[in-house]
Amino acid sequence: MADSKEKLFSDFIPTSTQEWLDKITVDLKGADFGKKLVWRTNEGFNVQPFYRREDVLKLKTPDALPGEFPYVRGNKKDSNVWYIRQNIYADEAATANAKALDVLNKGIDSLGFHICGNEVSVEFIDALLQGIACEAVELNFTTCPKHVLELSRILTAYFEQKGCDKKQLVGSVDFDPIKKMVMEGKDATPSLGIAPKLIEVWKDYPHFRCITVNSESLNNAGAYIAQELGYALSWGNEYLQELTDAGVNADLAATKIKFNMGVSENYFMELAKFRTARMLWAQIVREYAPKHDESCQMIVNATTSKYNQTLFDSYVNLLRSQTEAMSAALGGVHSMVVTPFDSCYESPTDFSERIARNQQLLLKEESHFGQIVDPGAGSYYIEELTDSLAKVGWDLFLKIEEEGGFLAAVKAGTVQDDINATNAKRHGDAAKRKEFILGTNQFPNFKEKSEGKQATASQCGCGKEEEPPFKSIKSTRLAADFEDLRIHTENRKVPTAFMLTIGNLAMRQARAQFSCNFLACGGYHVIDNLGFKTVEEGVDAALAAGADIVVLCSSDDEYAEYAIPAFKYLNGRAMFVVAGAPACMEDLKAAGIENFVHIKCNVLDTLKEYNQKLGI
Repeated sequence: MADSKEKLFSDFIPTSTQEWLDKITVDLKGADFGKKLVWRTNEGFNVQPFYRREDVLKLKTPDALPGEFPYVRGNKKDSNVWYIRQNIYADEAATANAKALDVLNKGIDSLGFHICGNEVSVEFIDALLQGIACEAVELNFTTCPKHVLELSRILTAYFEQKGCDKKQLVGSVDFDPIKKMVMEGKDATPSLGIAPKLIEVWKDYPHFRCITVNSESLNNAGAYIAQELGYALSWGNEYLQELTDAGVNADLAATKIKFNMGVSENYFMELAKFRTARMLWAQIVREYAPKHDESCQMIVNATTSKYNQTLFDSYVNLLRSQTEAMSAALGGVHSMVVTPFDSCYESPTDFSERIARNQQLLLKEESHFGQIVDPGAGSYYIEELTDSLAKVGWDLFLKIEEEGGFLAAVKAGTVQDDINATNAKRHGDAAKRKEFILGTNQFPNFKEKSEGKQATASQCGCGKEEEPPFKSIKSTRLAADFEDLRIHTENRKVPTAFMLTIGNLAMRQARAQFSCNFLACGGYHVIDNLGFKTVEEGVDAALAAGADIVVLCSSDDEYAEYAIPAFKYLNGRAMFVVAGAPACMEDLKAAGIENFVHIKCNVLDTLKEYNQKLGI
């Protein structure tokens, strides 16, 4: 067998990288290699169209082993199993308990309870955890920062009363006062003094964490992957520094910090992000001289993003969250929450929560993602992404540290400005369709209506609203602008756009399809056609159909012949639009034609302008 293998590989002549590049150059026929094939990522580095073994020989990540420092290949050696988590809003203890017991029988092994601070009490926790085998399920609790210490004392008293083995309990209490500063601009620095007291409460629970870095909030505000990575590391380091300065042992402090990170739709980049995050966090913790390497492990709960969810064509959210869940699973996270597909416009239904659970079960039980440790290891592409992300993430981390640390950067507004700028850029790119949102700014469902759907907004209800002393992050979903426009159009008047197709068959069909998709993004009713012999015939048909907009669809060469006669014959009885940006555009504008739709248009601004002209 060995001889046959050697013979097999000897039959193939090795091809050098230069030979590949020479062949690609020939195939490009003079086109620029860098512009055509090299991808400049939002993270600030280039991705080549192909990688070879020689590219990763210089990297250190392929030499790492699973379960060993720096944990780039994961915290486990024998499996890739993660906790399947479902979050439950516990506004009423008995109801939340009943739901928890129900989902535990449906594949869930991790629960996340959100408790309003005003409800924290011994009686509430007794009712909430009634019948739950605490040692058999991961338990996570979120409440207002000022109530976390009280909740922790109640929980530890409950566990001791029930005789739970402290070493068998796995979970977390979410204490992250800096999040309020980042997202809402509120001054939460007085709460930071609670952290050492929390550590004291949970010190005898080796697998229960109580200090949290909620970088998923940055993800849901539109942050790029490198931004979430770099800021999460600095955020965690801020807590680690605060704790050790307060006299907490480095090993204990590090093992009480947990990361809640988001997952966006960039499949391979997100997979690499989790590998990178573990590696860089391990190196940060090591600088505090812990006695045990295990203290350097990063524990991550991943939550699929809300930022790219859409109110229209909402079942597409299932495709988004499924690839995101795959990235997180293959990236080796500790636990995962799949956000239900309808969460952006309603409280998730039983159906949507069931599907969200099954998305993880499908990966874990049927696709066996839980059995293979770090399946991305050795992939030239993933190893390169891991290394490239490490460089840009580390650079951002160092930049924040040079400014005095994460807390200082938040007070100065550096972090908020950066994320808000990214969010604004992404919304601008979406408006121009440089960033695609399937079903929203590309290929919308022409016949879909909102049916009363409205975007949801959640906020904590315990506390009074005051003018925040610091800057905040404006978190708006990427599709929100288009959705607002579409719902506004629905509620006022839905205009009819008629495709006047004439001339060259291929061009008129292509431009009619483009124009239909363009205008349907604003909720317009579109009517396509097979073609007309004359522009007069087309205009008459459009008016007979009650058209508010007539879109002339033809070839660039033929617009000089058809556009002005059609515009004159229409004579202001409907808005006239030319599909494309023909060479004769200036002549058409001189004749009074002012509306054109083409790939360089800002779709959102154009549709808003059309609504204004139509009185919508």
